[in-house]
Amino acid sequence: MSKTVYDVDLCIIGAGSGGLSIAAGAAQLGRSVVLYEAGEMGGDRLNYGCVPSKALIAAGKHAHAFSTGGPFGIEPAKPKVDFATVKSHIKGVIETIAPVDSQERFEGLGCIVIRERAGFKDKTTIESDTTITKAKRIVIATGSRASAPPIPGLKDTPYLTNETIFDVSELPKKLLIIGSGPIGLELGQAFVRLGSQVEIIDIAPPLGGNEPEHVKVLVEALKSEGVVFHTPVNTKKIRKTKTGIAIDLEGGTKLTGSHLLVAAGRRPVTDGLNLELAGIKTGRGGIVTDATLKTSNKKVYAVGDVSGRGGLTHAAGHHAGIIIKNFYFVPFFKSSCETGHMPAVIYSQPELASVGLSEKAARGQYSDVRVVHWDFEENDRAIAEKSIKGGVKIIARKNGTILGGSIVGEHAGELIQMIGLAIANKLKIIAFTKMISPYPSRGEAVRRAASSWYTEAVFSPKSKTLAGLMAKFH
Repeated sequence: MSKTVYDVDLCIIGAGSGGLSIAAGAAQLGRSVVLYEAGEMGGDRLNYGCVPSKALIAAGKHAHAFSTGGPFGIEPAKPKVDFATVKSHIKGVIETIAPVDSQERFEGLGCIVIRERAGFKDKTTIESDTTITKAKRIVIATGSRASAPPIPGLKDTPYLTNETIFDVSELPKKLLIIGSGPIGLELGQAFVRLGSQVEIIDIAPPLGGNEPEHVKVLVEALKSEGVVFHTPVNTKKIRKTKTGIAIDLEGGTKLTGSHLLVAAGRRPVTDGLNLELAGIKTGRGGIVTDATLKTSNKKVYAVGDVSGRGGLTHAAGHHAGIIIKNFYFVPFFKSSCETGHMPAVIYSQPELASVGLSEKAARGQYSDVRVVHWDFEENDRAIAEKSIKGGVKIIARKNGTILGGSIVGEHAGELIQMIGLAIANKLKIIAFTKMISPYPSRGEAVRRAASSWYTEAVFSPKSKTLAGLMAKFH
């Protein structure tokens, strides 16, 4: 059987966030595009990641609200959770968003969409079961998938990942989670709010890359809701039992549960791509790319998780913008994907958001680092809502250059964008003092943190003397 042959401007492997954004941009610019996807259109983000997890988290928040109204004069009640309806809600959210990522939409834009697994035939040719595609440029956007740590017994034990957790038929009675990263904490809190018992196990402390004082606020909040942490601890063995799962921890602790979720990292999807036939180098983080996302093959680029520069849906979206700009708008002055303002958010309650350098990383690079804080317990909106845990932290150099920020509390993911905007536009910390925040809002905390940078200088003895002199002229 002969294969259909295409000769196009651009071939993309992977219809996740990065691949779809590039395909849409190129097609709308009149470029001929072939897009390969062997799985679901929309990739991990739509089908197994951000979208379903946030839908589950929303359900958990509504359930939790039943028991937290006491301080407001509202009698607490125990929610009745219909897990089948929760799953229907999640499915409905996916179905609402899916048309934007659908094969029909992209074919309508002019893309040739091929729902088959594809790999390299040579340096400029992609092949699938029924097609051969020659392209001037090729973009690999295959993403990542959950990885399993080398724990004795795990490979012989049934477990869930972010790709399968939403398919469980009944609410897990007791969910054991391997991994205390963002996925483990988000889903752990959501399931405990819906009625599951949840225990989280990890060889390392939770969220080691974040600000320790902010991590403590989040972990204590989860503990107060009933999430049990076993961190840091070594896992000796995992095994299947008649009633579910058993885990033996170093030190003699034995855990049992009905379900096991493995959320201990991800690995780039490169299997089946035949990268060696295209002369494409790989490393521990995925495909090796330069600052313009070009691989060792000058005709091939990689974006998102598989590029070793991703890990976040919005990183893949950012990469897509860089690709379109460099391919079709400024080909002789290449834009770089390097950025110091890529935010990350853990969508628990409270949320934990960060951008730029942590305090530890900043002090490792610079000798003149200053840090300012403002706690939500001093924010009137937080006081009115009785949600005062957490606060804002801004890391900067003594000349006011902002290096990073961290926020833990309600709506931290929205508030961190102000700090990200400042870093992206090279605004110094004084820019926040010129901002007028609506009262009462949590955004005031960001401005107040920045303003505290100048407290010592403004109210110093010299300033008091100057104020006294000026008063004589009025």
